[in-house]
Amino acid sequence: MYARLYRMPAVERKHIDLTPLKKAGVPIFFIVGGPGSGKGTQCERIVAKYGLSHLSSGDLLRDEVKSGSPRGAQLTKIMEAGELVPLEVVLDLIKEAMLKEVARGSKGFLIDGYPREPTICIPVQIQEAKAVIFFEVSEDILVKRLLHRAETSGRADDNMETIKKRLKTFTTATAPVVDYYEKKNKLVRVIITLLHEVFFFRNFL
Repeated sequence: MYARLYRMPAVERKHIDLTPLKKAGVPIFFIVGGPGSGKGTQCERIVAKYGLSHLSSGDLLRDEVKSGSPRGAQLTKIMEAGELVPLEVVLDLIKEAMLKEVARGSKGFLIDGYPREPTICIPVQIQEAKAVIFFEVSEDILVKRLLHRAETSGRADDNMETIKKRLKTFTTATAPVVDYYEKKNKLVRVIITLLHEVFFFRNFL
């Protein structure tokens, strides 16, 4: 793939004081799971049971774009060009959200959709993740769930071909992260074999 011939816009960066977050020392969990794995539903249940804060990198990016801020406008240009938002910018958004939640008394974090690379992540700048929860679902179940979801989504691109591409992209992108944390004995595989699986933390908090 050839590099694009135009310069991508620089994204505004801010100095973020992480002192309150480091002092709080609350646990951090990364959540990994493919599209249709049900990780959003499971995160809601964990939040309700344990009082943790669920942060989704995708939601944070969308909220920043909707805010109309200069940074949001810069992010819009990057995404419209089909480029990935720089990891350090995603991390800035996560840090800011974590600081807000700690100020509200958060007991810990479930971080969904980050890191995309094992060596550029929160533990380097804040603290080591307590665990990485990997919702492992067979491709057959994921495809069934996504096709079922497509029946009500109204999206023309929710078809077998695009679903398989999304699953392949997810596997390629997350395999290094899963391998990295498995070698550090911090990976928890939750193997989901039913269409409606219930999972709660038991031994982490």
